[in-house]
Amino acid sequence: MKNATLTVDHEGNQSNVVDVQLRDIQKKLPLRVLSEADWKYWTKWGHVIVPKAVPRENVERLRRLLWEFDEMDPDDPSTWNRTERRPHQMTELNGSGMVEIYNHQYLWDNRQYPRVYGAYVDIWDREDLWVTIDRANLNTPNSRVRHFAGFIHWDADTAAEPLPVNVQGVLALSDTDPEVGGFQCVPALFNTLEAWIARQPPDRDPFKPGKTGFETKFVPMKAGDLLIFNSLLAHGIRPNTSRDRARIAQYISMYPAGEGNAEVRERRIRLWRERDHPVGVAFPGDPREWEKRRYPRAALTALGERLLGLHSWKENSPPTS
Repeated sequence: MKNATLTVDHEGNQSNVVDVQLRDIQKKLPLRVLSEADWKYWTKWGHVIVPKAVPRENVERLRRLLWEFDEMDPDDPSTWNRTERRPHQMTELNGSGMVEIYNHQYLWDNRQYPRVYGAYVDIWDREDLWVTIDRANLNTPNSRVRHFAGFIHWDADTAAEPLPVNVQGVLALSDTDPEVGGFQCVPALFNTLEAWIARQPPDRDPFKPGKTGFETKFVPMKAGDLLIFNSLLAHGIRPNTSRDRARIAQYISMYPAGEGNAEVRERRIRLWRERDHPVGVAFPGDPREWEKRRYPRAALTALGERLLGLHSWKENSPPTS
């Protein structure tokens, strides 16, 4: 896994060339957030939890916003029984509770929180990172009009040679357990991925592992925890089979800043400036355009400006907040 390859963000934008898979990085920077035990677990099993990644206040106010944005009352389950406003072209996401909000201040407050950034510096062993402009999830019980059975997939093409290099993340905004659902994955498959791929037929689906014979593991989280996972880890959402609880989360990831690609940089800045959603099969957007109509542009810290691409990492020394 030493061949040079490209990092690719969740919109398909190519970034800096890297010459090693994330699990094979030989650390040069001291760990900021992860422990040595965390690092070893991450490299073996493809995921790691950062506890209390953001303050409780950040969690609670974003959670309230998502209920408001989805026009549901958290104290009245009768308001939860509705279909999504716009179907997903990535059909496995239909019914999963994706919330089409991308650029609100509360989302950016978590993206530019120093502990979140520090965890991704540990993962990539570099400071010049961009944050993904992603959305949130509010998954109420999957019954009645909204049927969702869960799934396991890869967002990376596991047939590519060499294998892609990428990382993803989810910030819990509510406690999760097997009944309320949330993040699930197949860590034993990640640990033996290359050998497993070598045994597969050439016509396999490189984005869906199918029945692998490996155990699917549910990963419980506490509100405020950040789970970071390697994109080569087969993963998905476990359905919410509870009667009256919701699983709530924000998707946050970072990757090496592609500052040499002016087109991608300007596209990212435009999404923030115009409060727009990314273009892609997984991002249908909000037909009401509430972000543009109801909420002001998010204010960025010095760190946030660099994580967006508004200012270069080459300008002065890296900020601490």
